[in-house]
Amino acid sequence: MVKREDDGMQTPHAMMGYDRAITMFSPDGRLLQVEYAKKTVRQGSTAIGLTCADGIVLIADKRIVDRLVIPESVEKIFQIDDHLAATASGILSDARVLIERAQLRAQQHKVTYDTPVDTVTVVKDICALKQVCTQSGGLRPFGVSVIIAGIDADGPKLFETDPTGIYFQFRATVIGEGEQEIEEILGQEYSEKLTIEEGLKLALGALNKVLDKNFNVDRVDAAYITNEERMFTRVKKDRLEKLLREVKKK
Repeated sequence: MVKREDDGMQTPHAMMGYDRAITMFSPDGRLLQVEYAKKTVRQGSTAIGLTCADGIVLIADKRIVDRLVIPESVEKIFQIDDHLAATASGILSDARVLIERAQLRAQQHKVTYDTPVDTVTVVKDICALKQVCTQSGGLRPFGVSVIIAGIDADGPKLFETDPTGIYFQFRATVIGEGEQEIEEILGQEYSEKLTIEEGLKLALGALNKVLDKNFNVDRVDAAYITNEERMFTRVKKDRLEKLLREVKKK
């Protein structure tokens, strides 16, 4: 999916006031507040999702810029259920509201039907709320894109939602800073036959290449869910350091 670049200049329509309300269309059929929300996502920290032969992988940059911050206290990947996880780029406080909604939806489904909720049900629920915020006066769009990853009965599923409330299913996707560069890397190196271990290395290598000197393991949050166990597992720092050393040797 190709995402349009924004040159940062204010458009004539914005100067005419078409961006003052979320419910106001510009003459060429655009909701400018939604487009501003998309720009917020592009400026957010990077998040990557990959479906693999044996499960699903999420890796995110925590973008810790203050050396006094305790890296372990910053969470960028969130567990929704045992078999479901999410990460986001943009305004993370907006993401937290959506993630908590997804967690509640998953719990309600389990209590009501005694089965794990399927991934697309959670995705549609989040997107319904996002869409409402694009057509209601007095509200603003959610300034966040969310990647939702889960293991369903028929295998791994990976979805990306954007501020408009639309969603797409991907084999591999990236949102946030360095999106275009990492998309190119994924396009060249990603394969559905990758294992979780190989997927972690691919995502780490992409982050390392894009962030360059600013990259270190303390900035990384990573997790995976296997097809067999269907259990959310966060990757520990020592394992990430080992994987990064192997990536750099190549």
